[in-house]
Amino acid sequence: MIRVFVPRDTTAAALGADRVAAAIVAEAARSGIAIELVRNGSRGAFWLEPLVEIEDGHGRRLFGPVEPGDVPGLFATGFPFAADHPLSLGAVEDIDWLARQQRLTFSRAGVIDPVSIPDYEAQGGFHGLRKALQLSPQAIVDAVKASGLRGRGGAAFPTGVKWQTVLDTDAPQKYIACNADEGDSGTFADRLLMEADPYQLIEGMIIAGLATGATRGYIYLRSEYPRARDVLEQALSLAYAAGYLGEDVLGSGQAFDLELRLGANAYICGEETAMLNSLEGKRGLVRFKPPLPAVEGLFGQPTVINNVLSLAAVSSILAEGAEAYAALGEGRSKGTLTVQLGGNIARGGLVEVPFGTPLRTLLQEYGGGTASGRAMRAVMVGGPLGTYLPESLWDTPLDYESFAAVGGMLGHGGVVVFDDTVDLSKQARFAMAFCAIESCGKCTPCRVGSVRGVEILDKIRNNIDIESNINLLDDLCETMIDGSLCAMGGLTPHPVRSALKHFPEDFYRS
Repeated sequence: MIRVFVPRDTTAAALGADRVAAAIVAEAARSGIAIELVRNGSRGAFWLEPLVEIEDGHGRRLFGPVEPGDVPGLFATGFPFAADHPLSLGAVEDIDWLARQQRLTFSRAGVIDPVSIPDYEAQGGFHGLRKALQLSPQAIVDAVKASGLRGRGGAAFPTGVKWQTVLDTDAPQKYIACNADEGDSGTFADRLLMEADPYQLIEGMIIAGLATGATRGYIYLRSEYPRARDVLEQALSLAYAAGYLGEDVLGSGQAFDLELRLGANAYICGEETAMLNSLEGKRGLVRFKPPLPAVEGLFGQPTVINNVLSLAAVSSILAEGAEAYAALGEGRSKGTLTVQLGGNIARGGLVEVPFGTPLRTLLQEYGGGTASGRAMRAVMVGGPLGTYLPESLWDTPLDYESFAAVGGMLGHGGVVVFDDTVDLSKQARFAMAFCAIESCGKCTPCRVGSVRGVEILDKIRNNIDIESNINLLDDLCETMIDGSLCAMGGLTPHPVRSALKHFPEDFYRS
């Protein structure tokens, strides 16, 4: 029977994938053609969604973007057999946008049925876990250290060092907490992985438990991700039934329980200690550090806190070896980077490339320029607390050290493009207003500074004593950076200062 794949993830659904799937089922029934409809995840080529794929024993053939009204015409030309239709894209390898990527973490995204354990296993799934079960906790931690894996949530802290701290800390109970509260505008990699390949995250969390002695884990999922919630709930239930979770993981005698928790609809809960408070049923306020969560975290016990992509990468490291992972990348930035191209971009979506790839390559060769057709003027990298970069810095390699050297940050890998109609003073105001809304309110520099920052920027934008107000704004930014309790207030000045530095003409108005 021919398998027809139509993505079920949030982006594809927003572009009409559910209606396309229903139209294909109806048209196949009307035509008397037996098909198996598989609701896979997206490959991340959002500019081609809804992307319909056929698997008939001769590889995968793609069609897109398909609208519900295109379905009768597809069948009229021979779909799902050897169809010759203007929407035909050929085989997967014919799509250069996909073929030139280094898919590692997202190698199964769009390929498998997300909740099928047999599909996952057939594509190498749980191989890393089976290897980990043959190793000591220290050997697993050593492998993660040797890989050079750093946190993908934005802080880029060495994952193996964090795991070592939890392993070395004696406690009656330890936890693994996955921060899936993906709140940065322009980011969607966590969501896409959970919707397209949830077992990879589950596998990584089990391995983290084996490495540190933790027997319980929590996925703290952003509440605005209902489709990811549905996929994860199905995957967790099936993983328990198959013996991958519970009191006796794969008959090893080792236990690991995993629970899904919904976030509190607050950006600040993406900060690791605010997330811990929320998991404990408290208000999402930032905690003072020390103590570090690795020593005293969830419910006062040692806790590994990692981002979705960090934990997902662990399965590849254990399966393929630390050396293979470390061989990718640039300098101290090892492995692959998942870039999320958004904003005014012609070919938006998720691109996975080795660290060190120039930003300009992403913008031109993958992004294809602006959707508006106008010239690019500014690119924001690193989320709403990242920096605005002018054209002169677009040749910067995408690695942590290179971006730090030019005053930027990679963050979670979000890249938002603006054309030449953008007003950077307005964008700077947005950053301060965002902080004012999302601050937990615990520390004065963030709580009060962001409100004052909006007021000062409004004066500047209204041509009121521009020079003195810009000086005042700079002093305020310095106070927020040095005095804020967490990165919320400490990073908010970055987009403001970068906009002032690289696009001063948008602030000094005649």
